[in-house]
Amino acid sequence: MYLINLLRVLLALVITFPPICLAADPALDSKSQKLAPTAFASDKPLPVPGWGEGAGKSHLVPALEILGFDFLLNQFNRHFIDARTYGSNLTSFSRNLTGKWVYDTDPFATNQFLHPYQGSMYHGFARSAGLSFWPSLGYTTLGSALWETAGETDPPSVNDQITTGFGGAFLGEPLFRMASLLLESGAGNRFWRELGAAALSPPTAFNRLAYGDRFDGVFRSNDPAVYTLLQIGVNINATVSSNLSVVPPSFSRGEVLIDANIAYGLPGKPGYTYTRPFDYFHFRFTAAGRNVFENITSRGLLYGTDYSLGDSYRGVWGIYGTYDYIAPQVFRISTTAAALGTTAQWWPTRRIAVQGTLLAGVGYGSAGTIRGAGQRDYHSGITPYALVNSRVIFSDRAALDLELRDYYVSDLASSETGGSENIARGLVSLGIRIHNLHGITLKYAFSHREARYPSLATTRQSVGAISIGYTYLGQTHFGAVDWRPSIAGGP
Repeated sequence: MYLINLLRVLLALVITFPPICLAADPALDSKSQKLAPTAFASDKPLPVPGWGEGAGKSHLVPALEILGFDFLLNQFNRHFIDARTYGSNLTSFSRNLTGKWVYDTDPFATNQFLHPYQGSMYHGFARSAGLSFWPSLGYTTLGSALWETAGETDPPSVNDQITTGFGGAFLGEPLFRMASLLLESGAGNRFWRELGAAALSPPTAFNRLAYGDRFDGVFRSNDPAVYTLLQIGVNINATVSSNLSVVPPSFSRGEVLIDANIAYGLPGKPGYTYTRPFDYFHFRFTAAGRNVFENITSRGLLYGTDYSLGDSYRGVWGIYGTYDYIAPQVFRISTTAAALGTTAQWWPTRRIAVQGTLLAGVGYGSAGTIRGAGQRDYHSGITPYALVNSRVIFSDRAALDLELRDYYVSDLASSETGGSENIARGLVSLGIRIHNLHGITLKYAFSHREARYPSLATTRQSVGAISIGYTYLGQTHFGAVDWRPSIAGGP
C-alpha cells in the first residue's frame, strides 16, 4: 500500500510544481502565472533552529532511530513472515559478527528494491536529523551491517550490504530532497505539503512530528533549476521475442503506463553551485499495468563542478552515484554503481537547446534469468555500465528524447562462476506541447537481454512497446535553462 501511495505523491509533486522549474514563463497566461509562483523565496526565513544548525542537528537521534527501526522490522518479520529466519538472538548475532559473509538467495525484488528502500529509511533518519550526505551514508551502511548481523539468523550478505547501504543512499537522497522541496516551496495548503513529504520520506515526517521545532528546519535547496514531467498513456503496440521454448506473457495492448520524471539542479542557471552531493540529480519512476514498478532510476552528482564553454554551453562533470531498477516484465536488471560523467546543456541556435548526460561506470548488479543457475532466478556480479541520454528541445513546442543504457553483469564477485548477462535498453520519445502545460507524447521503449551460462544454451530476449499518452509539463519550454523570449524568439 505504501508503494501505491508513493506513486500518488510523485504524481502530485509533478502536478503541484510546474513553477519550481526555472523562471517565470512568458508563454503561460496570466491566470496560470498567478496560480503558480515561479521560484522559491530563497531569502524566506526558515524555522529556528534551522536545518543542520545547533539543536537542529543530532548524531545520536538517527542512531537510536535506526536501532529502533531495525528492532521493529525484525519483530514484524519474526511474527508475520518467517520465525526461523528472523528469530535472531545473541548467539546468531555473535556467529554472524565473526562468520563469513555470503551471497544470499532472497527473491530479486526483495534484494534489489526492498533492501534499497530499507536503506533509504536509514538515510532519511540521518538527513532529517540535520546531517549532511556523507555522514548519512555512513549511518546507512552501518544500519545495513546491523541488520545483516543482528536482524536475521542467516549469514550476512555481501550483495545486501551493497544494495541497502549504497543503493539506499542513492535512492534515499532524491526522496529526501523532493520532500524538502515540497516543504520549502510554500505552495498550496501546508497540511497537504506535510502529507506529501511524509509519503516521499517517512523518516523526515517522523522527526518533524516527534521532535517538534527541533527538526522543523527545512533543508535549503539553494533554488535549483528544476524540471518535472508526468505522462499517462497506453501501449498501442507491444512485442516480445525469445529463443526459449516458454515465452513469458507480453505487454498487453491498452495497458496503462504512468511515468514521472524530476530533474533537479539542471546546469545553466546563473549563481547555482554544485558544492553538495546530489545538487544535481535525475529521478524517474515508471509504472506499467500489471508491473507496478517497471523502472526506478536515480542518478546524482556525488562530487564534481560546473563548467562553461562560452555563453551557450554549460554543464557539470564529476563522479555520479546511480541506482537503477528496470523490470520490463520479461526480464529485469538492477545496479548500484559509481560512474564518471557529465550533464550539460547547449544552445546551438536561438530556438533549439540540447541537453544530455554521458556516464560510464562500474557497480554491483543483478539480472534476471528464466531458468536460473544456482538457487536464484537471477545472476549477480560486478557490473560495468554506460548511459547516453539526450534531449533536443525545439523552442517551447516540442522535445525529442533519446536514451541508451547498457549493463554487463559479469561473474566477478559472484557465487556463480562462468555466467554473464548483457542487457541493453533504449528509449525514444517525442513530446509535443498542445496548450500551456498540456501535451501528448509518442514513445518507443526497447530492451534486449543476452544471457550466457556454462550449463544453459545462450538466451536471447527482446521486448518492445509503443505508447501514446497525455503529458503534463513542468514548464512550457521542456526544461531548457535560461529560456527567454530574446533567445527563443530571435532570428
